[in-house]
Amino acid sequence: MKNFLPLRAPLRFYAVVPNADWVARMVDAGADTVQLRNKTLFGSALRREIERSVALAADTPTQLFINDYWWEAAECGAYGVHLGQEDLDSADLVHLHSAGVRLGVSTHSVAELDRALAVGPSYVACGAVFATTTKTMPTAPQGLENLRRYVAQAGGTPTVAIGGIDLNNAREVLATGVSSLAVVRAVTEAADPTAVVKAFQALWAS
Repeated sequence: MKNFLPLRAPLRFYAVVPNADWVARMVDAGADTVQLRNKTLFGSALRREIERSVALAADTPTQLFINDYWWEAAECGAYGVHLGQEDLDSADLVHLHSAGVRLGVSTHSVAELDRALAVGPSYVACGAVFATTTKTMPTAPQGLENLRRYVAQAGGTPTVAIGGIDLNNAREVLATGVSSLAVVRAVTEAADPTAVVKAFQALWAS
């Protein structure tokens, strides 16, 4: 199978959010990339949430990825899908490729990164860099030295760092050469999420 489509633009600041309302906030804030990671809706309600998110990001600079629900995402014309390692066993990658969907894949080790790169993804996510309470991780925090190795291993494939990243450690994470910084709580728990988006984006301008 050929590689998945390349990204339309650098991922840079990457917000992972729980619902379409948050997608709207991030699109309005000018976030470079947004991932809808909804763990509470199912069936028709989930499809409506995906459809609304896709519509919100359409014709904007924001690149939207749908977490896990690859079939629904493709049916709704999503720009991209983000899959975990376990999803690689069940997702129809040929279908996603033929639908023109960009693909991101989570990785947590050298072996997982090798497996992800073998399917020709649009990007790979590497983590958790630091300890995180957002989700239960299968491995210990990777740290900056491992992240630097993963960036080298990925070669020309864009890399996204995720896990425990905030404005206090963002510069040292970027110094590893990673392409993008993904955050969850740093934006969803912020008093002023738009200001956080702008502060992260300024890191690429400095």
